[in-house]
Amino acid sequence: MKRWLFILIPWLQLLHAQPAKNCIPKDPPVVNINFGAGEVDDNNVGAPGIYRRVASSCPTDGHYTYTSYTSDCFRGDWITLEQDHTGDNHGNMLLVNAAYEGGEFFNTVVQGLEPGKTYEFAVWMLNVCKPSDKCPFPLLPNIQVTLATMSGKGVAELNTGNLPRYGSAQWTRFAITFDLPVGANSLLVSMSDQHPGGCGNDFAVDDITFRECIPPPPPVVTKKKVIVAKPPVTTKAPTQKPATTTTTTAKPPAPKPATTTKTNPPVVKKSTPPAPTKKAPSKASVSTETAKADSIQTKPISKPSSTAMRPPPTILTTRKNSLVKTFQVDEGDIRIDLYDNGEIDGDTVTVYHNNSLLVSHAGLSQKAITFHVNINKASPHHELVMVADNLGSIPPNTSLMVVTAGGNRYEVFISSSEQNNAKVVFDLRE
Repeated sequence: MKRWLFILIPWLQLLHAQPAKNCIPKDPPVVNINFGAGEVDDNNVGAPGIYRRVASSCPTDGHYTYTSYTSDCFRGDWITLEQDHTGDNHGNMLLVNAAYEGGEFFNTVVQGLEPGKTYEFAVWMLNVCKPSDKCPFPLLPNIQVTLATMSGKGVAELNTGNLPRYGSAQWTRFAITFDLPVGANSLLVSMSDQHPGGCGNDFAVDDITFRECIPPPPPVVTKKKVIVAKPPVTTKAPTQKPATTTTTTAKPPAPKPATTTKTNPPVVKKSTPPAPTKKAPSKASVSTETAKADSIQTKPISKPSSTAMRPPPTILTTRKNSLVKTFQVDEGDIRIDLYDNGEIDGDTVTVYHNNSLLVSHAGLSQKAITFHVNINKASPHHELVMVADNLGSIPPNTSLMVVTAGGNRYEVFISSSEQNNAKVVFDLRE
């Protein structure tokens, strides 16, 4: 692995992340930093601030390591990881125990890019700290990624927001697109933790990729063939005399005057029966069929059951609804308490239950916002979606959800933004 001299430039100009472009990332990646396997060289091209590399799979405060696993770190405070993000039992990830001062923990040089092209930068991260009563208000990792040219000109930056804690490994992908400036074919990549180290601020990084991003193909427009319906050709059927039947309604002939002369009865000739024709339905049958059709058309549409979900409101279709947790619970009442997670900074949320508004623009604080959901066989599925109305003074919008169901108590850490809602699902245990 080539070593590059990394020079910190104090006047580095930073840019905010560029808006997502309408483009398609190509495979394979132009650059893929997956931290190798086994003993590897350090990806950092210079000492990243106060952080130091160690060989342990459970690094202490202010240290990082390249490892494929963690096991019972700090008496079980960390998630046990048996493989890296890609599922490789031997593949490494970058594992960081935050320094008390926070700051830069990763910097490297990326080569092989082409000037003037559009690229997607992506990285996978997770918080390795478990939710714990010992740390009810954690200092969560908040990672800033900066991309700059070798001369120090800022190209783009990405902020992950707070990385929430989960009880198991749940990797999250973060990505931005950017245009590489003309004349540049290399980039400086730097990552810093915006929060000081402490309870809850330890994390893993894996699979850093750069992919060329190309415009999507133009939509295929197919011309619709317009068929003009011609009026049906009708031919005048020959006029037929009505057939003589025994049910005719014609008036009987007038009786002849009585006479003394005996006459024979008139001879009635048998008429030739006409060609068989389709018998028209009688008035009675037509009225019966019409009544039957009317009864079908006017049959009332059954109303949806209580478990049917309404069409989602616009705020749930224009943002991503990320699933945070699914609970399997027994029949009965579920109590949900929402608190602000960490410093009270003015976060407000709106909560939807099965696409119906439940709580609107509620301010989060140390005082709980409480509501109840009843789960039973008639209503076995419930979805709660937390929508961030704002990001408060410390983005993103974070909250602590305490769930009490069937005598059990659970904690769920919620993080939502102006692009992502947070969804929690309750299903009736079978």
